[in-house]
Amino acid sequence: MKLTKLLASTIAVASVVLSAGIASAQNVPTQETAARGMNGSYVGAGVSAGVTNGGRQNDAATFGGNVQGRYAVPNAPVSVRGSVLFGGDSTAIIPTLTYDAPIAKNTNVYIGGGYAFQTNEGYASQLGNKNAPVLTVGAETQVGKNTVLYSDAKWGIDAYRGSDADALSLQAGVGYRF
Repeated sequence: MKLTKLLASTIAVASVVLSAGIASAQNVPTQETAARGMNGSYVGAGVSAGVTNGGRQNDAATFGGNVQGRYAVPNAPVSVRGSVLFGGDSTAIIPTLTYDAPIAKNTNVYIGGGYAFQTNEGYASQLGNKNAPVLTVGAETQVGKNTVLYSDAKWGIDAYRGSDADALSLQAGVGYRF
């Protein structure tokens, strides 16, 4: 049942993101559409909030910070990303691979998956209290020559010990584009 919900949610979000990318790719190329999307890589920091708990001790919702980075794969609509969520009793380290879709000048939305590694399993982080697969969806925009704003949601699947609960965390921050 949980896998069915996960698959349905993933397909729904992916179809919206992919259809936006296909629609923009079908437009007649102009100088304006050629400048769409955000290229480049960045590293940034900001806030992170876990908004769920597993219903047991050492798995409460946690507020803290994040450090995130993006490496844009040249000539491909994908990026390799890394996130560190800290501030609880455990730190979540999350490598991910995302599909990036341009939606406006210097702005992308992205969807992808990865895995959360907890530094202290059994203790609360913003994304549960055990190692778990993660789905992410977010947006990023370049607001200055080297300044990026980003925000995303991370969904940790079966991310609590002794519980089949999922974890959800929300992140936002500012980054340096290089």
